[in-house]
Amino acid sequence: MGAARSLVLGAGRRRRVLLPGHDPRLRPGYLSPDSLDQLRQAEGKTPLTDWHPPVLSLVWRALIAVTGSISSLLVLQSAVFWAALWVLARCVWALTGSRGGSLAVLGLGLAPFVLNFVGVVWKDVHAAFALLAACAVAFTGLRLRDANPRPAVRWGLLWLGVLFLAYAMLVRKNAFVAAIPVFVLLVLALWRAPGRRTWVKCTAALAAALVVPAAAISLFAEPLQTKQGAQIMLDDLVHVLSVEELRAADVPPGLRDRLVDSARRCDRVGALSDAYWACYERPADGLRGDSGEITSLWLREMGGHVPGYLQYRLQLFTTLLFETGYPYKAGITRNDLGVEVAHPRLEAMLGTYVKGMVADLPWLFRGWFWLTVALVLAVRPGKGTFSMPVRALGVSSAAYILGYLPIMPATDFRYVYWPAIACALGLLLLWLGRGATPPRPASPAATADRTVTVHQPTDTEGRSPAQ
Repeated sequence: MGAARSLVLGAGRRRRVLLPGHDPRLRPGYLSPDSLDQLRQAEGKTPLTDWHPPVLSLVWRALIAVTGSISSLLVLQSAVFWAALWVLARCVWALTGSRGGSLAVLGLGLAPFVLNFVGVVWKDVHAAFALLAACAVAFTGLRLRDANPRPAVRWGLLWLGVLFLAYAMLVRKNAFVAAIPVFVLLVLALWRAPGRRTWVKCTAALAAALVVPAAAISLFAEPLQTKQGAQIMLDDLVHVLSVEELRAADVPPGLRDRLVDSARRCDRVGALSDAYWACYERPADGLRGDSGEITSLWLREMGGHVPGYLQYRLQLFTTLLFETGYPYKAGITRNDLGVEVAHPRLEAMLGTYVKGMVADLPWLFRGWFWLTVALVLAVRPGKGTFSMPVRALGVSSAAYILGYLPIMPATDFRYVYWPAIACALGLLLLWLGRGATPPRPASPAATADRTVTVHQPTDTEGRSPAQ
């Protein structure tokens, strides 16, 4: 690989192991067991699977091939994040004339509930940053819209935005519900009054940006099918059905024994979710052999256990809202890749900052707070300059959190990471946009252009004036 196997953040052994031909430069980041699994796939040490989104491992593989460094993905995700904030800050300055407001947008990156995961290689983080980048593209369109940019500029921005949105959905499937409001924001930011034909073209662009890479990955990369969806059904079965009902289930004896043992073990250790990892005796092929029977049993049994199913899912969702866990990740699991801590003092500094804020302002790291903010932004986005983006951010955040109700495997803060970023940005925009007007143009000609443009239809492509 010719790359240093070391990271800046995280906590672990203090000895740094470097492979021959290493690059001693500092690198940001933290790798969890999930991250390490995807790194092994990126390096070709283990087969590519669909348990985690293969697109992340494939992007990582390409970056390693180009740079020779496992830290290249960490650098890329940090660059996308800060670039998106910088573009948003520039647009806010242009639209409001507020330098302080622009700096405040940029400063969101230093908030403890944002900075805690900036260097973590997770699909949740990648999805959040891709959505934020799409918002930055939308704000660029909003900034340029009244200047009546050329069609090539509009469509170029549209394609850039949908590529970010498509990546967010490819890297985190349930990001679909959060991406749709951002997509609507993107189109409305580029066209003041888009017609039916424009909506069809934009939707087709989003579908193509999503379907083509997904098909290419499936066809050429051929990730191993792991049947991960059965993990959620397994949680429902062992937490909703009683041990006696599981013992009488019409499934193969081996699976029946595993289900009964899993239910007992989860009850004994108090595992409310994530039964596959916490309580299940995993066969050598994971869920692939059991998935069909688990799915069939779930379909047969949940219809007769609706109250119990709803109670379990609501209990788990309530835990996500009020006992949100793991607001900060530190420590690198001992691994066979040589990945260790390079600078423990930097990790300790970040950990002190984030953990201190968790202790002092715990509500900033709770799902209920960001869901409440999201609903307020969606219902009362204000009437200022940024009312449309504020509402889109609120709807996106609320949909993302509520979308976890039937599929949530755990109660980690990373499941609220995008809403935390989006709602913090929405609150700031709501404050900055209240009563604000765009800065005056530099010349009378610019004023005339702006006035005429506002009253002209902006979506006349392919239509007659009468349409």
